[in-house]
Amino acid sequence: MGLFRNDPQRVVLETQDVEPKATRPPWSLWADGFGKLGIRSIQIIVVVLLVAGIVFALQFLTLVTIPLVIALILACAFAPVMRWMVRRGVPAVLATVITLLVVTVLLTGVGWLIVWAIRDQWDELYAQAVDGIEAVIAWVRTLPFAPTQEQLDQWLEGVLDFITSAQFGSGALAGVSAVANFVTGFVLMVTILFFFLKDGPQMWEFMLRPFRGENYLRAHRIGDKTVGVLGSYVRGTALVALVDAVGILIGLLILGVPLAIPLAVLVFLLAFIPIVGATLAGIIAALVALVANGWVNALFVVGVVVLVNQLEGNFLQPVLMGRSMKLHAFVILVALTIGTVLGGIVGAVLAVPIAAAAWGAVQVWDGPNLAARWARPKHPVAG
Repeated sequence: MGLFRNDPQRVVLETQDVEPKATRPPWSLWADGFGKLGIRSIQIIVVVLLVAGIVFALQFLTLVTIPLVIALILACAFAPVMRWMVRRGVPAVLATVITLLVVTVLLTGVGWLIVWAIRDQWDELYAQAVDGIEAVIAWVRTLPFAPTQEQLDQWLEGVLDFITSAQFGSGALAGVSAVANFVTGFVLMVTILFFFLKDGPQMWEFMLRPFRGENYLRAHRIGDKTVGVLGSYVRGTALVALVDAVGILIGLLILGVPLAIPLAVLVFLLAFIPIVGATLAGIIAALVALVANGWVNALFVVGVVVLVNQLEGNFLQPVLMGRSMKLHAFVILVALTIGTVLGGIVGAVLAVPIAAAAWGAVQVWDGPNLAARWARPKHPVAG
């Protein structure tokens, strides 16, 4: 019995049974895998809330944010012109005024061309629209599941009731308000553009004051890359859109399609919305040709649009825009969707250059030609 009590293993077991178990500190619960997952989830929630707050603020302040972004993009596009004039001894203020006048004249000229083209041929457009609606109704009546004349009359009566209702009048008032907001935004955009053109580099250096060392160099690289990407996007897209509009205009004139000039202007504008814009412009041109000249002419219009778009995608864009704007089609579609949901048509136009600028910043994150570590291509190990 004595030997058994003095057995070392027995003593150890008795000691373990008597001593209390050590309690784990509360924060140790976050050290295991499940705790790390909880911490990461909280971080994701915080980031999502922050992004949602920024998006809400941008939507609430679109009268300021949209002119600001447009002015920034235009300033990047005309930055080489400013540098060229300043290098040749033109005072900065005079160079800014000249560039601003050129931008204002271009934007005003495009707007005037749209209004003139539509107003000049409005009667023809209205007549063709009526004929087209009648043709569609006649075609619908030939279908086995066609609605009755009574149903068509009820639908037409509903449309007329809406037009004469107070709801339509409030929509008209909203349209007047939209015009006022457009004028205000345009004036604000021109004012901001003036300061961006005149003092853009100084303003950017002021924004970089909090950064030091490598962070300053990285921010400087991102700024230079953003200016280059946005500028090349606007200049390249404008040239591509002009070539598209001229090519499709020539095709429409040869085919005898009415409203050729308004359709060409529409092609030019929609070219600033990648992928979707060209498709939408082709559909509209084909519908006008269908109503005016029949199926064969509409098919020829589709062929002209497809040919011009193929020439643009395979030859013009790689030459004029280079690889700085090379984004995958999936990324472009996602950016277009997000931009359209957040900002409508203006958001769809601005979404792709903003996405390209963000990708350009990633490409110079760790060096002038060195992307961020996670964005570098992986090379398989030989072996």
